[in-house]
Amino acid sequence: MRRKILFAALLLIMGWATVGVGLNPEDFLDIGKTFQFMLRFFPPDTSVLKEAIEQSVVTLQIALTGTFYALVVAFPCSFLLARNTGPKGLSGILRSIFSFVRSVPEIVWGLLFVVTVGLGPVAGVIAIFLHNIGVLGKLISELVEASDKETQEAIIAVGGNKVHTIGFAIVPEILPNVLSQYFYRLEVGIRTSLILGVIGAGGIGNMLFIDFKVFEYPAVLTEIIVIMILVLLIDAVGAWVRKKVM
Repeated sequence: MRRKILFAALLLIMGWATVGVGLNPEDFLDIGKTFQFMLRFFPPDTSVLKEAIEQSVVTLQIALTGTFYALVVAFPCSFLLARNTGPKGLSGILRSIFSFVRSVPEIVWGLLFVVTVGLGPVAGVIAIFLHNIGVLGKLISELVEASDKETQEAIIAVGGNKVHTIGFAIVPEILPNVLSQYFYRLEVGIRTSLILGVIGAGGIGNMLFIDFKVFEYPAVLTEIIVIMILVLLIDAVGAWVRKKVM
């Protein structure tokens, strides 16, 4: 009975959301027009390939820098955030701070820092850095809380303290998952860098926005292909690292 009620409630919520956004089945009939529009993207404009690759490197640098330093800050802080390793009073305060930082989208941080530090990659790096501190701090602290208690109790039983427990029980167990989360956030950071490029944070996102705005669709297609290759490379490297660590 409870499942039926939940299912009915879900249907009502989805019906409310569908009506709220004005979705109409007839809208799907216009997909053909989208495909016709996409034909204007072909063939790709290879004359912008060199610049697209150069700007994609900038995008990668933005994502790498922001995400890496976010991990450097979030990793140790996650042990203070976790309920089983952090001080009770401090962990609650830190969780609130991290929740606030995480709740602000990167685009909002980007708009703020484009004004304060100026146009360019630095604003994008800071935006990704701040948001990812909140996200990675939450994800890693949950891994810490879910870590195997038996191993920790065994270390304490032979005279180990909390530092020994973290170093010899928790960190080795969660490290593969931490790396997995890091590479996932790096992929997200690359996509975020594209959006931040629209507001002047540099990289291939800025190039993509300008070309789309001036109707240079073949150039846009070339840039999209470069972005896809970049994301696939990051995914492959992440999978290789996880395999080696695990």
